[in-house]
Amino acid sequence: MSLELRNPHSVLAALKHRPHDVREIRCTSNSPGGAWEEALLEAQSAGIPISVSHRQGGGRRQRGQTERSSGTVALVKERSPASLEEILPTREAVPETGLWLALDCLQDPQNVGAIFRSASFFGIQGILMTKDRSAPMNSTVYDVSAGGAEAVPFAVVTNLTQSLKIAKECGLWVLGASEHAEKDVSQVDRGRPWVLVIGNEQKGIRRLTSEQCDEMCLISPRGEVSSLNASVAAGVLMSELT
Repeated sequence: MSLELRNPHSVLAALKHRPHDVREIRCTSNSPGGAWEEALLEAQSAGIPISVSHRQGGGRRQRGQTERSSGTVALVKERSPASLEEILPTREAVPETGLWLALDCLQDPQNVGAIFRSASFFGIQGILMTKDRSAPMNSTVYDVSAGGAEAVPFAVVTNLTQSLKIAKECGLWVLGASEHAEKDVSQVDRGRPWVLVIGNEQKGIRRLTSEQCDEMCLISPRGEVSSLNASVAAGVLMSELT
């Protein structure tokens, strides 16, 4: 299945990591401008087909029109997920520190894409995602991630509880994020390799998942609003823990 990517930074990342999976770029102008110019040059050097269709109103972008709404699109094959074994370290090679993520039934692809972008920025080792009741790795995720979905390995698991048990057997510690926790993230021991669990946007971390958490933490509010969007909270926690 091909994804239709409209963010040139996502396309550039795909061209860098797996150019053989970029099937075609369709433009509405010979000079789309911005980062698309670089993407087209990379695609040309890789021998990827580029087509130009001059539609009415094409050409130079209008004021307020972003690169993602310019009409240029790349057809890119979905990235294959890694296995759980590829994501996790072996017991013999577990690092003294490091951070992995586990997304417990996140359903908004905008959130998932933003988390991948932050994960790439902060050097996250890998992401575990639930197969059911979760946002698919669709075009929105890839575009919002701005290349992060290409850089961070991820595994799609059918049983997150069992996967966290395996992670703990490998020597990782599991940290759940919850606004109802008593410990602030600033009190978490940075000298351990953690799997940080981010819960569903409305319901948070599921009970069986929380039972696998060695610790729970929260981001203590400083103002009147008492909670954060899931992807914003994930970014703050990644910053704190790395």
